[in-house]
Amino acid sequence: CVPSKALLRCAKLVREAKKIVVQNNEYGISVTNSGKTSDMNVSVDFPKIMERMRKLRAHIAPVDGHARGDSLGTQTFQGRGVFTSPSTIEVVEHGQQLGAESNPILHFRKAVIATGGRPFVPDNIPGLKEAPYTTNLSLFNLQQLPKRMVVLGAGVVALEMAQAFASFGSEVTVLQRSRLLSRGDEEAAEAIKQTLEKEGVKFLSGVSVNEVTTIKEASNDDVLPLMSVSLSCAEHTESISLDCECLLLALGRTANVDSLGLESAGVDFHPSKGILVNDFSQSVSNPDVYAVGDCVSDVFRLTHMSGEMAKVVVQNALFKGQWRLSSLVVPAVMYTDPEYATIGKIYVDENDNVVSPIENNEEVDVYKAELQHNDRAILDSSDKTSFVKILCKKGTGTIVGCTIVSSRAGEMINEVSLAMKHDISLEGVGRNIHSYPTLGEAVMGCGIQFINSRWETMH
Repeated sequence: CVPSKALLRCAKLVREAKKIVVQNNEYGISVTNSGKTSDMNVSVDFPKIMERMRKLRAHIAPVDGHARGDSLGTQTFQGRGVFTSPSTIEVVEHGQQLGAESNPILHFRKAVIATGGRPFVPDNIPGLKEAPYTTNLSLFNLQQLPKRMVVLGAGVVALEMAQAFASFGSEVTVLQRSRLLSRGDEEAAEAIKQTLEKEGVKFLSGVSVNEVTTIKEASNDDVLPLMSVSLSCAEHTESISLDCECLLLALGRTANVDSLGLESAGVDFHPSKGILVNDFSQSVSNPDVYAVGDCVSDVFRLTHMSGEMAKVVVQNALFKGQWRLSSLVVPAVMYTDPEYATIGKIYVDENDNVVSPIENNEEVDVYKAELQHNDRAILDSSDKTSFVKILCKKGTGTIVGCTIVSSRAGEMINEVSLAMKHDISLEGVGRNIHSYPTLGEAVMGCGIQFINSRWETMH
């Protein structure tokens, strides 16, 4: 999360700068070069951008480091933890094998597994495993800007990085097997796609990758590799090949549950989805073991979800709490420009139904406010295709979901999250006074629509 947002900030600055170097731009701002505005252009120092990212990452890192934990009274063991029984963990120290006499053995009353996840890498594409592909784990190690980037995937990481690198000057092609944001609002996906296409990102749909060929390996950090991706897609009748210096795999994540000794601990798990837990974040098969984050099956793989699950585990494991995962109301945000934020149920137009990863489908009423009529959006010359869409249980003001496409969607969704968590009706949201002019008024606008729909016509 942290390094990508640092890049996205720089990418947004590039896009903003490009607006003002255009001669006779609407903002009345000119940047001169010897009095010749037309000679100006925006240049990108990619190594400098990456240097800034690493500095900021290093600034934030100590909060989650071992030193911080030690200062709070925790004891840290360096090594790989492996369960050897339902109540013991062996710490396999660096350079040692499992079972070595020098390895510490920890006896526990309660344990929590927080091993996270890793990028999913398909094993059915010839040449991919041997290719110098990139994932979100290695992307931020780049020293040079790739001339061409091919992105395999059409989800959050794929679209965020596609927009960022296109802003920096890379030729970016996104390969999508199905539609963008396959489990998201289709109208939102189309709005974001149109924005990225205007910024130079190319999309190929219905893609099947046939082979990845490594043409040249990278000799050092200053020389990027060269690969060729052979594929079939809906836009071409015959197979085509795309050359690229960066092949970004953004196909989701798989849980880190290998080599943990989960069988010895009696902890049930799925090899890719993760550890099976109950509503208390507790192993379904060993009540003394809990799990949080991306290593858990069937939960949102989000940083703030992991943090909230950690609170649940502390409360339940140490203080005999009964805090349930099902009580959590979890928003999600994609930090493209405009941003895309969701919570709860998603309306899918083409099937006229609702998609939800948590609850069963039910009929809903849809309230939508478009930001093209929002005064703040007009004044900022932004968000012309943005909107807020709130779903309520049929015939009621009970909010069951929301989708926002807006430059500040990640901030705006929190109001809806609070309303859903504390059973505030859409009418209550509509009657809440919002500052003017703000993009958040669009959320209120959905509430006003609900209120107006209840008015009786005067005769």
